[in-house]
Amino acid sequence: MRHFLDFEKPIAELEGKIEELRRTTDAGGIDVAEEVGRLRDKAHKLLQATYAKLTPWQKALVARHPERPHASDYIAALIDGFTPLAGDRAFADDAAVLGGMGRFRGRAVMVLGTERGHDTESRVKHNFGMARPEGYRKARRLMELAGRFGLPILSFVDTAGAFPGIEAEARGQAEAIARSIEAGLDAPVPFIATVIGEGGSGGAIALAAADRILMLEHAIYSVISPEGCASILWRDAAQAPTAAEALRLTADDLKRLALIDAVVPEPLGGAHRDRDHMLAAVGDRIAEVLEPLTALDGATLRARRREKFLEMGRVGAL
Repeated sequence: MRHFLDFEKPIAELEGKIEELRRTTDAGGIDVAEEVGRLRDKAHKLLQATYAKLTPWQKALVARHPERPHASDYIAALIDGFTPLAGDRAFADDAAVLGGMGRFRGRAVMVLGTERGHDTESRVKHNFGMARPEGYRKARRLMELAGRFGLPILSFVDTAGAFPGIEAEARGQAEAIARSIEAGLDAPVPFIATVIGEGGSGGAIALAAADRILMLEHAIYSVISPEGCASILWRDAAQAPTAAEALRLTADDLKRLALIDAVVPEPLGGAHRDRDHMLAAVGDRIAEVLEPLTALDGATLRARRREKFLEMGRVGAL
């Protein structure tokens, strides 16, 4: 069964009626095509009207939709011959961070992604996409490996943030994130990051210190989650919608502030309603921005990347 968000309940009711009529047709041979067509048209118009005026909080809910394509889906669809690489060569492997080599449209690349999981078992395995220090150290290792072999880096970001547990702090969470960001900024190869769902705090930036940052239309990218912000400012997580408005975490806001480079449109109703189209659209946009970067040498890439991040906050903030 399709999962509907709270603000999609009127759409869910219409689509439920359509499904009931379809079952009636299958069971009794009654011709209800005209009524189904009318309801389908009404549902489509309601979906258009709803998604034309989403609030930042509603976009956050869409970004977290459980049926939304995850990093593993993009890797499976876009990367041929993907060979996963495991471990940070210091402590352990972290399943929250996927990484490995493969080919993107014929070009050898290094791929990174934060993976949330699709069901209870996989979500527990991937720790709901919240990486520990060894995950960021793995990412750093693979970015440095990509630099040595001249492989462009593609990352797919979808995380609520780094794992906040005591053991993660004891093993140097902040240092691991900082080193991962440093490796991204210092990579002598093209680096493209795509925020495909939720980009939370340093856990997201660790895999997004890139030449080009793409962001899906209904993705979010912020220094803190709306709930976390509300808990700090108002001591009330119920104020999350207000916090989401203030955080300027939507793709349109971040593009206007020059913190990301491009917004990738999603199918009507979100990426989960037409996964194949979304996967292909992201691949096309990555190919488009990757091509000109491959003509630049490592020193130029590093210098431009440095200037890009130093410039953030000076443009569009006032």
